Amino acid sequence: MSIPITRAQLAAGGMILLLLGGAGGYGLSRLSSSDKPAPAPTSAGRQVLYWYDPMVPSQRFDKPGKSPFMDMQLVPKYADEAGADAGVQIDPARVQSLGVRLTTAEPGRLPSEITAPGVIDFNGRDLVVVQARAGGFVQRVYARAPGDIIAAGAPLADVLVPEWGGAQTEFLAVRRTGDAALIAAARQRLALLGMSPSLIASVARSGRPQTVVRITAPGGGVIRTLSVRNGMTVSQGQTLAEISGLGSVWLNVSVPEATAGQVRPGQAVTVTLTAFPGEQFVGRVSAILPEAAAESRTLTARVELPNRGGRLRPGMYGQAQFAGAASPALLVPSEAVIRTGRRALVMLAQPGGRFRPAEVQVGREAGDRTEILAGLQAGEQVVASGQFLLDSEASLAGVQARPIQPRPPAAAPPTAYETTGRLERLHGRSITLSHQPVPALQWPAMTMSFTLADPKLAEGLKTGDQVRFAFDQAGGVPTVRRIAKLDTPR
Repeated sequence: MSIPITRAQLAAGGMILLLLGGAGGYGLSRLSSSDKPAPAPTSAGRQVLYWYDPMVPSQRFDKPGKSPFMDMQLVPKYADEAGADAGVQIDPARVQSLGVRLTTAEPGRLPSEITAPGVIDFNGRDLVVVQARAGGFVQRVYARAPGDIIAAGAPLADVLVPEWGGAQTEFLAVRRTGDAALIAAARQRLALLGMSPSLIASVARSGRPQTVVRITAPGGGVIRTLSVRNGMTVSQGQTLAEISGLGSVWLNVSVPEATAGQVRPGQAVTVTLTAFPGEQFVGRVSAILPEAAAESRTLTARVELPNRGGRLRPGMYGQAQFAGAASPALLVPSEAVIRTGRRALVMLAQPGGRFRPAEVQVGREAGDRTEILAGLQAGEQVVASGQFLLDSEASLAGVQARPIQPRPPAAAPPTAYETTGRLERLHGRSITLSHQPVPALQWPAMTMSFTLADPKLAEGLKTGDQVRFAFDQAGGVPTVRRIAKLDTPR
């Protein structure tokens, strides 16, 4: 059975469908609008210069949105905010909680003393080599071993040299002839065979050949190497022993490359040794080796030390202190300097509780103080504690470090000119001279006024004197720097 629908019911149904469609469209529009990023918060009347990511403050964007680096919205930078040169402002309460401590860059005197470790070694210049003068056979050794301390002239070995026997016999036969020329020639032959003057004299005195020669130490010290044994055969020129003297030793000091420029040959050095606490030994730098150690970035300074009594033994460890005069410098605590690898920074304390990094050029360092060569002025305050946290805050805020200002070029000294003339008038610091031409300035001979650099220059001069003078034009004013009276011929 059908139910009749009136016109009024149709109209009501159409209105309901229209309302449902409008509500659906509104919901879809709200849903789509929620997917769009919210605009960056701005304050009324404030001009936005750019947007940036606080984690990457150096990158700037011309419109708001999501950071391409981090999952966060960009932050606006307003025109009325402090610029990059104004530094970062930290709340005073937070500054106190961070333990920030300030200090002042002050002029002072920095001692140039350098302390570096070293190890004692033998003096390489005090080394003797014992060699066989001729081939032979070792008949006896004297119980020596490497490391033994031996005195000068002490025996090392007895060597039989058969070939010397015949030459010595001929020499003795020639001596019996009484011919001086033949005797001299025979003696010379013995010397050329390697015999010492003392052995030749002993043969001549005894009248008997001596084919066994005793090899002795030519100098005292410690035996470094010993290669002679009983019964062995030796050849001419063979090394039998090496002996290092102990009268002086070397201390090889490892000087850091950064301070090696302050060490020079002849410089006095005070040495303390672990083996002798409380004692000091004084020596001098004999050489600075030309090669740096690649692993430790140090140079070796060779310090020569006298070794009285042989107390200083090679291998001992010591500390060397290089003496030097103190020199004036601008100083800050070493802990205030932030070294990034590429440059050195300090955190400047500015008025209004602001802080800004400043690039500096550092020099020498002694104790807990560092020399500042450029980038700071005396009296400026820097952060000595907590500077790393402040530097991080400045980086997040995009604060640029204050660069080192280049030094102005030195003004060239004014050019001096010299000529002769006659003194016409003198009044205080003003002097009138009739001078000869000055070709360098294309000046003809004329009378003009000059200014005396010092009134005392004209002492003893009077009107009419012939003078030679030198002047310059510093500041555009002709100024006499030197003047002297000329001797008039009689």
